[in-house]
Amino acid sequence: MAQLSNDCFAFGGALLRLNTALDDLMARLVPVADIETVPLRLAQGRILASSLGAPVPVPGFDNSAVDGYAVRHADLNAEGPTRLPVSGRIPAGALAVPAHVPGHATRIFTGAMMPAGADTVFMQEDVTLDGDGVILPPGLKRGSNARAAGEDFPVGASVLPVGVRLDARGIAALAALGIDAIPVRRPMRVAVFSTGDELRDVGDAALLPPGAIRDANRPMLLALLRNRGLVATDLGILPDSRAAIREALVAAARDHDVLLTSGGVSTGEEDHVRSAVEEAGRLDFWRLAIKPGRPVAMGHLGAAVVLGMPGNPAAVLVTFARFVGPVLDMLAGARPVRPLPRWLPAGFSYRKKAERLEYVRASLTGQQGAIEARRFPRDGAALISSLIETDGLVELEEERLAVQPGEPVAFYSYADLMV
Repeated sequence: MAQLSNDCFAFGGALLRLNTALDDLMARLVPVADIETVPLRLAQGRILASSLGAPVPVPGFDNSAVDGYAVRHADLNAEGPTRLPVSGRIPAGALAVPAHVPGHATRIFTGAMMPAGADTVFMQEDVTLDGDGVILPPGLKRGSNARAAGEDFPVGASVLPVGVRLDARGIAALAALGIDAIPVRRPMRVAVFSTGDELRDVGDAALLPPGAIRDANRPMLLALLRNRGLVATDLGILPDSRAAIREALVAAARDHDVLLTSGGVSTGEEDHVRSAVEEAGRLDFWRLAIKPGRPVAMGHLGAAVVLGMPGNPAAVLVTFARFVGPVLDMLAGARPVRPLPRWLPAGFSYRKKAERLEYVRASLTGQQGAIEARRFPRDGAALISSLIETDGLVELEEERLAVQPGEPVAFYSYADLMV
């Protein structure tokens, strides 16, 4: 199970700035302890449990970066072309490579081992054939087109740090190094609930009665979790009943690392998640200084962490992208990645309150070199159309009070926020 330090939940009360909360949690959260070793073919998307260094040099030998002719730079005429006879031919993969003959050129191919004594390679496109020899142009620097052993990774070099999520780039590096036993964290198990008597599952074929709506949050959260490589369990919709919510959460806590809910964490009479967790475990109510998404509950039941999110879909997406997702990364043993914004001119005017981050759903319009971020024309955290008809979020910092057209704003694409 994911573990938390004893003083992790020392927050609450006044509105807490987002980055302050994340920085403090980074120092306090203890990730899932379970570690396993997997072969490289199964390591995609997994989180490294320890740093990995280079056990061997890559490349393992001096080799040619091009098809051409290997020479000893000292044999070249610095004032003009040099003619050298050609002796020897080295294809890639040749294991027996004779030493280079001084005063000669050796035919060589990309990736082939450099012959002892040669230190420079001329590209074949730059060489003129002349009978049994070649004419080499002047001006090529010593070492050109030759790759030294260990140029990519010298022995002992740090290759991948602990906590990195393995992607295709990391897979390539480990394959080149011959590392096929990868220490990784066990995938974290996350149980997902929605709460609310008004909700109906998308698989419920019955017509919606008056006052009912389809549950969009749970399918969205399950997709976001699986995209992060987490083991997500769909535990359905909970009614607006404190006892039923408490019973379901306690049961899920027995075999999950994290319990993730949407809805029921505000201060209304029918918001029962907070009280259910308080009765069965421990909860601190976080009031993050962000909009949308201010009400966020965080606590634990036994060893399981509870993360309670708002009920409106746009608020769920914002809260997940900017807070819950990074917290899950910390608990999973991953290094949270805070995406860098793209600064663009605003194509809208807007006013906001001080001391809170605000996220404005926005589309990119215009042509390359003249792109601006344009705000979705309607307000409302319940508008799913505002998510699919926009390209990302504009973040308005706490100190900012207004935006005027043309002013630079920080834009985050959904693609960057959902990884």
